Amino acid sequence: MKKLYRDFDNQAQIDAQYNPSLALPDPAAPGRHFVAQSEKARATLPCVLDVPYGPTREETLDIFPAASRPDGSKAPVFIFIHGGYWRALSSKEFSCVALGLQPLGITSVVVNYALAPRVSIDEITRQTRAAAAWTLRNIQNYGGDPARVGIGGHSAGGHLTAMCLQTPWAEDYGLPQDPFKAALLFSGLYDIEPLRYSYLQPQIQLDDGIVRRNSPAFLTRPCATPAWVTWGSLESPEFARQAEIYDAAWRGHGNASELRAIDGADHFTVIRGLEQPDSEVAQWLAAKLVR
Repeated sequence: MKKLYRDFDNQAQIDAQYNPSLALPDPAAPGRHFVAQSEKARATLPCVLDVPYGPTREETLDIFPAASRPDGSKAPVFIFIHGGYWRALSSKEFSCVALGLQPLGITSVVVNYALAPRVSIDEITRQTRAAAAWTLRNIQNYGGDPARVGIGGHSAGGHLTAMCLQTPWAEDYGLPQDPFKAALLFSGLYDIEPLRYSYLQPQIQLDDGIVRRNSPAFLTRPCATPAWVTWGSLESPEFARQAEIYDAAWRGHGNASELRAIDGADHFTVIRGLEQPDSEVAQWLAAKLVR
């Protein structure tokens, strides 16, 4: 019998790999954590919310400026792109990433975007690129240094980060070709083909063209941005495989990359290091951006 995808015979097998909530005793617990921590970030840190970067209502971003520096220099910047399989969540659940970065002198920019099925993954990719371009052109007005911008994301946001890395920035946007000084890709989807056969398909509505245009494992280019491609050691084998195929493609161009899982983390706890300034994740980013 012909396989549905690679070694998988049916949707249930694919869902078991790509629905990380199935492995949790309390599937609502990650959401409660992110909401509570994000409310804390907005209540305790300076922030400028719902800044428009594009023409539609959902095209906004939240900026958490780092404290002013004694020498008056601009702060490094980290753009964070949230997950939710392109069809759930918003920037507001991920204000928490600023908790670990603001104490290190890094300004956080958390991107919001429209969701499937109302818009396609093509459009979500366009919006994410527009948010990154807006940040590069305007973050100096919020105390950020456009020459020291990192980018990263989680799950679908890891996918969108990879799509930003392969963007021809000079040709399409008139920006430096490699405008990011670091990239953090958490538990991303880099070959989106298997999701056509998953529980997600009624909402994300993949077809041959969308898969071809939005599978960054097959779209990499030479790029000067150093990347850490990571996932949680407790995640399914497919999330590890996704990281491995993207890292191999990235390195295939001679690009700098680290491929390393975060020990003891699942799909949801893998990004909690961004909430803690002394974590390996936050310290890695600071080493690339802070001077």
